[in-house]
Amino acid sequence: MTVVSFDKVGMRYGLGPEILHDVDFALAGGSFHYLTGPSGAGKTSLLRLMFLAQRPSRGSIRAFGENVAGKDRKALQALRRRIGIVFQEFRMVDHLSAAENVALPLRLRGLAERSIREHVKEIMAWVGLQHHMAADPATLSGGQQQRVAIARAVVSNPDLLLADEPTGNVDDALGERLLHLFEQMHKNGSTVVVATHNRRLIEKYPHPVFRLRDGFLEQQA
Repeated sequence: MTVVSFDKVGMRYGLGPEILHDVDFALAGGSFHYLTGPSGAGKTSLLRLMFLAQRPSRGSIRAFGENVAGKDRKALQALRRRIGIVFQEFRMVDHLSAAENVALPLRLRGLAERSIREHVKEIMAWVGLQHHMAADPATLSGGQQQRVAIARAVVSNPDLLLADEPTGNVDDALGERLLHLFEQMHKNGSTVVVATHNRRLIEKYPHPVFRLRDGFLEQQA
C-alpha cells in the first residue's frame, strides 16, 4: 500500500517564490527514507506537506489512498491522527507535564487510562526520561524537550512517522539510540521519514535517501 504520494507538487508561501518544484514520490507502507539537503532547502516545508499541515500551491497529494484536496479540517485531522511528527520547535503544551504531553495522542484515540500509563512509561524509559515524567516542560533542557517530542510522536505507533532533525540536540550515543527506536518502529510496520544532516547515522542505518536540491527532490539509493 502507498502511504503518501506527491504528483507534481509545488509550494510557495503567500506571494513569495516557489520553494518546492514538481515534487514526485510515493512512500510504500513500511518503508524507511532519509531526507537530506542544505539548510533552507525546504525539508521542513516538505515534511509539513506530508503531515497535511500545509496545502500545496499546485499538484496533488494522496495520503492513505485518499486525495487530500478539498478535504475539510475534520477530515484532515482524522488523517493526521495516523501520522506522528517531530518538529524542530518541539511544540510542548506548557501546562502539562512531560508524561501528559506524551499521552496526548493516546487520549485522542480514546485509550483506557491504564493502557495510556503503561505505554507512556515504556516510551519515556526508551528515550531516557523515566525520571522526568512529572517535569514541567519549561524546566527541561532543549535535548530533553526533543526527546519528549519524539516520545509523543511514536507512542501511538503511527502508520507514518516524520522526524525533522531528531538527533540535532542530543549526543552521539543517544542519537544512535533514537535511530534504533525509529528502526524498531519501521520493523513494526511504520513508514518512517527522517530529515537529518548526520551522515554517520545514515551510514550506520542505511536506507534510501531523498535529497532536496534547489527545490527539486532527488532520490538516491
